[in-house]
Amino acid sequence: MKRYRLITLIGLLVIGSQCFSMSKSDTRLKNLQPNLKLLEIWVDAQQEYRHIPGISIGLIYDQELVYTRSFGFADIEEQTPLSEDFPFRIASITKTFTATALMQLRDAGKLRLDDPVNMYLPWFNISQRFPDQPAITIRQLLTHTSGLPREADFPYWTDHKFPSMEQIKTTLANQETIYPPATQIKYSNLGMSLAGEIVAVVSGQSYEEYIRTHIFEPLGMSGSSVIPDSAYQQLLVTPYSHRLEGITHKVEEYTDTKGIASAASIASTVRDLANYVSLQFREDDNTPEAVLKGSSLQEMQRVQFLRPSWSSGWGLGWAVWQRNGKTVNGHGGWVGGNRTQIMFIPEEKVGVIVLTNADDGEPSFLARHILDYMGPLILAEYAQTTESLSEFDISWKKYTGTYVEPGPYYTEVLIRAKHLVMSTLSYPPEDNPGSEIIELAPEGEDTFRMVGDNGNGELVIFETNAKGRIYQVKVGSNYIYPQGP
Repeated sequence: MKRYRLITLIGLLVIGSQCFSMSKSDTRLKNLQPNLKLLEIWVDAQQEYRHIPGISIGLIYDQELVYTRSFGFADIEEQTPLSEDFPFRIASITKTFTATALMQLRDAGKLRLDDPVNMYLPWFNISQRFPDQPAITIRQLLTHTSGLPREADFPYWTDHKFPSMEQIKTTLANQETIYPPATQIKYSNLGMSLAGEIVAVVSGQSYEEYIRTHIFEPLGMSGSSVIPDSAYQQLLVTPYSHRLEGITHKVEEYTDTKGIASAASIASTVRDLANYVSLQFREDDNTPEAVLKGSSLQEMQRVQFLRPSWSSGWGLGWAVWQRNGKTVNGHGGWVGGNRTQIMFIPEEKVGVIVLTNADDGEPSFLARHILDYMGPLILAEYAQTTESLSEFDISWKKYTGTYVEPGPYYTEVLIRAKHLVMSTLSYPPEDNPGSEIIELAPEGEDTFRMVGDNGNGELVIFETNAKGRIYQVKVGSNYIYPQGP
């Protein structure tokens, strides 16, 4: 079992584990607090129900890390509280960094996306099942339309023994393509490994050095590592396997991804990844100092190849799909006990990061519903739209808070998008943190009616004592009580 002996670092991590990324005096964040509290209750419940050791989340608006919070443990045995400064292996999210590097080199005039792969890798001699087809290009590597096999010819996801790039080169001729290029989407770690090798050949730097100097350093990602060395590995969260019925999580061994580093190697933190997500929103930055020109960022985020169902597709390194009528970009990752997810809506400049330290962490599930729930609220508050959360009836604030009832349930009353609402947490928790929200429509003095999709028409009456303090709330024919003295 790994032990965290860096006392000073641990002290900082523990202190930070329950803190927001911005001052509580910030008005916009303060306005979001009731909704963030409900989000925390939901994430807590999901973590307990799904037995996830640790979850770190971050919410981004444009160039700000609006909120970050960690739940659970970086290490279960040591009971080390998780914080947003602990690094996780982000696995396949690495592919988006590789794509960014190739776009930088394209913009510098050192390559073209439609150049054949073998122009830069003359040893690229995979057997082509469709010899009458055009050569595989860099663009097709980035859009997963190369037709290449998913993996190099080694069982590394089974035995965790990853090949070197030299081993990949020597076995490539033994493999063959699956589809003709540019005909179908087929996700390929092999393809993105070759893409990373092109970065090294064209730049004259190792892949690790290029990513560090051209992306990490300009973005201030000082807590990240391209290929974690032994010292950095000691800082990583402890990775855990799937939890089987009646058996606790087991610790996963660290695996060096070697030849597929450019597809799966990077490790990072919520704070560093927030800087990377913020980069995606700089569409107006076309200055020489830009990490990547805004026009190139938009090119990466646009659909380059669409599935026949039109449900989703691929940009250049980024997956693209529609959700709730909005275009979302993202990428997930998994490697030995680390499951991670980034999602963002370019048009709204809102993004979410979810990092988990278990094979059954379900980060994409969490990210989808967090973005659904918090995205509109963040946009309303930070973009200062006409639906600003500060424009509610101020007298309703006296009703907000946590209420309890006999049994395991408790209810949050809060103001959401200019409406007074209540939400009673059920167990198991619902998929969506907003699925149990009931709107309260004013009916009279201290009296509201439960309306909307989840309302049942019953009255909710806030009963006050002689001092004007709420001492109980009548909900239909039953009662709930303010939490605390």
